Amino acid sequence: MTYMGAGLPPLIPGILIRRYKRFLADIVLETGEQVTAHCPNSGSMKGCAIPGSPVWLSRSDNPKRKTHYTWELIKVPETLVGINTLLPNKLVKAAIENGMIEELSGYDRVTAEVKTSRHTRLDLLLENQANEKCYVEIKNCTLVEEGMAMFPDAVTTRGQKHLEELERLVSLGHRGVIFYLIQRMDARAFKPADMIDKAYAEKLKKAVTHGVEIMIRDTIIDTQLIRLGTVVPVYLS
Repeated sequence: MTYMGAGLPPLIPGILIRRYKRFLADIVLETGEQVTAHCPNSGSMKGCAIPGSPVWLSRSDNPKRKTHYTWELIKVPETLVGINTLLPNKLVKAAIENGMIEELSGYDRVTAEVKTSRHTRLDLLLENQANEKCYVEIKNCTLVEEGMAMFPDAVTTRGQKHLEELERLVSLGHRGVIFYLIQRMDARAFKPADMIDKAYAEKLKKAVTHGVEIMIRDTIIDTQLIRLGTVVPVYLS
């Protein structure tokens, strides 16, 4: 099988001391230097921010940045985990454009960050010459327990609104897709995390009942590349 991948910048290994204020993490490098890194993940990162875990950072020399390091990966007992929430959109978009996702093939144009209503943007709009439209919202999934991937890892009213918007667009005759990218390699199945956000789980089930399509892929990760993996089965009941 051919895999679509997103190359990582050169990474610097370290050990996580703590994550705090959502977007900051203190890390000690192999040299013994302690640095503060930007954490590009607004979720709870349940199970993926354990002090003492090996982590990998990228470095930017941009003088305008308050922190020169960005936290990219963490090693949990079972797998490497990609924690950068910016990567799934880039990876899925590139995979669609290169025909690597069969269910989303047949479209000529892929537009990112599309405003669909006054207060809502969705990640991708796919269009073909017949003016058929497919709206795709991409979610980053890092929570896995006993082989079960789950989303969300914290209550997300914004995520609930995305489901409602996809359902509305489907009612107008368009395709609507909620796409979960699991940025780790130990998931055997996926389900909504109803114990964390019951309203989101209920709205996901309702949206799928009304025609919103759900797609899940895992990833293959090393310290140089994160690649789109295979289809992961979903359980909604």
